[in-house]
Amino acid sequence: MNTKTVAAVLAAVCAPFVAPLVVQAADPAAVARGKYLVTIASCHDCHTPGYFLGKPDMARYLGGSDVGFELPGMGVFVGPNLTPDKETGLGNWTDAQVVAAIQKGTRPDSRMLAPIMPYHAFANLTPQDAQAIVAFLRSIPPVQHKVAGPFGPTQTPAVFVMRIVPPPGK
Repeated sequence: MNTKTVAAVLAAVCAPFVAPLVVQAADPAAVARGKYLVTIASCHDCHTPGYFLGKPDMARYLGGSDVGFELPGMGVFVGPNLTPDKETGLGNWTDAQVVAAIQKGTRPDSRMLAPIMPYHAFANLTPQDAQAIVAFLRSIPPVQHKVAGPFGPTQTPAVFVMRIVPPPGK
């Protein structure tokens, strides 16, 4: 057999076992709409390092915060990495899982997001707008950044903390 024949035979035999690389381009209008929605919702506030310290690191845009929110009796929660990084971001989440987090506050591991995440408000997004946000998040560069936490109410956080303090008697 010649080299071309061997290559053809190997390709035919291996084809069922090798997943084809399919890259589907997102609709540019959906990505633009998603960017608009992410911007007006100020997602970067809680999800971009340095934002709460007055120096947002735009090279790590939406790559996860470095400041946590302390909720009395619940613990400290840090805005996670929303980039498509497969190890530390949303890269292994399905579109439906991202939409569920945005609109229902549920993660793929069934954990509920902290109530600081305004998923109750985002529950009112249209399906098209929710998908546009997903399309935009999939379009941004992946950032490898594992955020700290969450920290339970008795744990010591390893990050700066913004504390929500209830008034006396509440």
